[in-house]
Amino acid sequence: MASGPSVFLLMVSGQIESAKFPEFDDLYCKYSFVHGQDWVVTSGLEEGISQITKKSRDARQIFTWNFPLDVTFKTTNPYGWPQLVVSAYGLDAFGREVVRGYGAVHIPVVPGSTSRVVPMFVPESSSKLQKFTSWLTGRRPEFIDPKFVAQGESREVTRVRSQGEVTVKFDVITKDMKRFGYEIGGATREMTTTRQTGKGREGDAAPGERT
Repeated sequence: MASGPSVFLLMVSGQIESAKFPEFDDLYCKYSFVHGQDWVVTSGLEEGISQITKKSRDARQIFTWNFPLDVTFKTTNPYGWPQLVVSAYGLDAFGREVVRGYGAVHIPVVPGSTSRVVPMFVPESSSKLQKFTSWLTGRRPEFIDPKFVAQGESREVTRVRSQGEVTVKFDVITKDMKRFGYEIGGATREMTTTRQTGKGREGDAAPGERT
């Protein structure tokens, strides 16, 4: 008798579609995935950087990146469910590269196609003098590691302000989650394996999201 699966899979594709930063132009973005220690990337890219794009000249004033995402994770439990961290960058009036926004969003736990609007924010100087000094020297506040925005530790001591938003489309498929006892109500999709034939089939899936 064949034993059951030792891990379940989370397959994520999609794209970072667009962004709104009305005050700026010529922006690019970076992305990375943050996840718990039990999660392992089995294929695809865990981080990437997009092309530079200009905002549209119509009333929408959006930046269109359509930057692809494609990664597969394996794990034995949903703790540390992966998050996508996005950071946007551009040039200031002196041609210096500065951060225009940070944001993070959990990968949807329900299989299927989903769009998420990610609110973006930037760190703020603690005083007007520091704000002027950072502008003058070109050393504006930013996080050493953008993945910091996906963590709760020490976030309460940071000062930030909202700035822009990014739209991300996710296409999610899970495999063998129901065999581990994780499921939610409603009709969802999960790729499982029929051991007799080796063919895929559809079923129910997914755990409750952990933030």
